[in-house]
Amino acid sequence: MEMNFNPDKQHTLSKAVSISGTGLHTGVLVDMKLNPANPGFGIQFRRTDLPDSSLIKADCDLVTDTSRGTTLQVGDAKVSTIEHILAALTGMGVDNILIEINGPEIPIIDGSSEPFTELIEEAGIEEQEATKIWYSLDENIYYYDEEKRVEMTALPSTSYRLTTLIDFNSPVLGTQHAGLKNIRDFRTEIAPCRTFCFLHELEMLLDNNLIKGGDINNAIVIVDKPVDDEEMNRLKKVFKKDKIEVKSEGYLNNLELRYPNEPARHKLLDVVGDLSLIGYPIKARIIANRPIVS
Repeated sequence: MEMNFNPDKQHTLSKAVSISGTGLHTGVLVDMKLNPANPGFGIQFRRTDLPDSSLIKADCDLVTDTSRGTTLQVGDAKVSTIEHILAALTGMGVDNILIEINGPEIPIIDGSSEPFTELIEEAGIEEQEATKIWYSLDENIYYYDEEKRVEMTALPSTSYRLTTLIDFNSPVLGTQHAGLKNIRDFRTEIAPCRTFCFLHELEMLLDNNLIKGGDINNAIVIVDKPVDDEEMNRLKKVFKKDKIEVKSEGYLNNLELRYPNEPARHKLLDVVGDLSLIGYPIKARIIANRPIVS
């Protein structure tokens, strides 16, 4: 990001850029184009494959599903798994953009936000003649979901700072923390961190035909139970690999971790993406314990 970046001005892209890939759950190959937009436009999506498709604003009021990623919907037009591209835009300071996509799901690429931050860097970021309107707090906000043990706290702050804790009662993951003291560090510290799932979740998704675009290189697979030869052979076929095994740390041998606490950092990434659905850039300190976004 440019050294003269003014955080109190609105920003868009200098030019349009495109990327293609498959959706994790739908397996549909899509083309996604990021277009510059005028001040005050915000972040909006358009399904170019649908006739007379309405604009779909990145707005929490339009969320219709959070079971496997975040889905927005206007009428019959849906766009799902939006959290990684939204996190990239927030982390890079982009306020106004039209995202055109010719399918139902944002491409998963490598399971992180890094392909999108690189795409934004390729486009360049342009300062606009409009003041950024911040969402700030006068008092603490607290949310707790007893059933899911999700705890979220937002505290007044002069900047955007986040801390996440994950605890899945997993001997492999244990309890992990991740923090982001300055949103400017998102690009290097958080964006490269990939999504993760447990093997039992992966099996359920496969059994229900819900992970058609899955690839062994776009998710960290945590092995939380013994795996027999039959299941290993099944996984080899699914991921089109000659050899699949469980590493001593309890991860499938699909990739090397980019950070020891990469899963916690990815949850922080998801929180950044989903909180952007407020519709305004945030000045607050966010503490998220066991966030369930994926």
